[in-house]
Amino acid sequence: MLIVCRHKFINLPSDFTLFNVQITFQIHKMSKEITSREADYSQWYNDIVLKADLAEHSAVRGCMVIKPNGYAIWEKMQAVLDKMFKDTGHQNAYFPLFIPKSFFSKEASHVEGFATECAVVTHYRLKNDGNGNIVVDETAKLEEELIVRPTSETIIWNTYKGWIQSYRDLPILINQWANVVRWEMRTRLFLRTAEFLWQEGHTAHATAEEAIEETERMLHIYADFAENWLAVPVIRGRKSPNERFAGALDTYCIEALMQDGKALQAGTSHFLGQNFAKAFDVKFTGKDGKLDHVWATSWGVSTRLMGALIMAHSDDSGLIIPPKLAPIQVVIVPIYKGEEDLARISSYVNELTMRLKGLGVSVKYDDRDTQRPGFKFADYELKGVPIRIAIGGRDLENKTVEIARRDTKVKQTVPQEGLDIYIIKLLEDIQQSMFNKALAYRDAHITEANSYEEFQELLDTKAGFISAHWDGTPETEQKIKEETKATIRCIPLDNKLEDGVCIYSGKPSIQRVLFARAY
Repeated sequence: MLIVCRHKFINLPSDFTLFNVQITFQIHKMSKEITSREADYSQWYNDIVLKADLAEHSAVRGCMVIKPNGYAIWEKMQAVLDKMFKDTGHQNAYFPLFIPKSFFSKEASHVEGFATECAVVTHYRLKNDGNGNIVVDETAKLEEELIVRPTSETIIWNTYKGWIQSYRDLPILINQWANVVRWEMRTRLFLRTAEFLWQEGHTAHATAEEAIEETERMLHIYADFAENWLAVPVIRGRKSPNERFAGALDTYCIEALMQDGKALQAGTSHFLGQNFAKAFDVKFTGKDGKLDHVWATSWGVSTRLMGALIMAHSDDSGLIIPPKLAPIQVVIVPIYKGEEDLARISSYVNELTMRLKGLGVSVKYDDRDTQRPGFKFADYELKGVPIRIAIGGRDLENKTVEIARRDTKVKQTVPQEGLDIYIIKLLEDIQQSMFNKALAYRDAHITEANSYEEFQELLDTKAGFISAHWDGTPETEQKIKEETKATIRCIPLDNKLEDGVCIYSGKPSIQRVLFARAY
């Protein structure tokens, strides 16, 4: 076959059809609709969110509509995490969206941390002003303003007061799946929106040791999920005092690195001490008969994990989803010339689909006649389906199929015999390969800096995590943040102690910490 392309003649193999050319051009056309990472990383991210039908902006400023494609991934995340929580003894409950303003004033550092982000309900009724306009009824003012939930510590600890009297009532291990509102001025789909979805765990314990153990347990559950399901390597660590959760004595976190060299806080777990128990007078009688305040934790992850998935793995052709979280793991596209051809292909595909579903694989057979195969190929590549299978009449005769994996775009012809087992192994390989690729990138972007000049140069040229000595003072951390927009992402749990000199102040330091610019 001879094809003319930009006034040049290209000789193609005899078995290369115009159909193959159409597919190639279609995929090229759709991928061109996405801005490249190199050209504009921020726009690339937005393009993928919008064009892969994950979410879109809503009519409410700063809020998003999570579309079925995006919500299906979030549902899989929820299901996995929910099982992890329940396997460690936690139960789900639900608490009010509205929190009395007076509750926030009971824990000073907590209210200070959230005061600028709170949405406040002041009235409870609307009315018609007589001119056809709907206005707030000024006579329907609430006696006490209600805060739209930015987080639930206050309402939950007010509730726990009625649940806890004795050590026999402890521990309380509660998780809540909910939405929260934090009035962000600069928003970004999934990463930072005025309203977002999350889970928040709130537990009560008889001793500080039990509470700390719970805090660390949940950190490791988050890390397990991030690495083994999200395929994103994370660093487990503690936050510096400046970066702690408002009202916590200690905050643990998992930090991930995105493809642009910026860090993303993917999950946090907080040791709250007795702060909230004292604020809401939650006491219990111990085994020794003495009255004491309860010890507390809280922990959470949010739809920000969707942002992590996109930015850690995707490419200029669109979304790449780890197989374990993919709503559709395998899509099968028939290539046929007529109804008889389609019927023969469908007979084989239906049998294959049953075998795969029996092995726990989610499969979609796309035999729509409203779209060409080339469009389907490009669309599923854009939306990140891990494995695509194409099968035509000649494949049936040869007892083969063509398989394309999304992460590497490698295509190969494989025999139909044992195909179900081959696909299971391929999904496992894709999952591991995605993690390995992200890990190699992360490890290549952890760099030591031994002076402030070197630190600043690395931030502007290489980015990633910068391991540097810090004198341990909030003042130094704040000055570095103001001058460079870099923060201490965490003090790794496995950090080794070493004598050094703070890169900023020149004062003695006992260890390096990880700095980065972050989302």
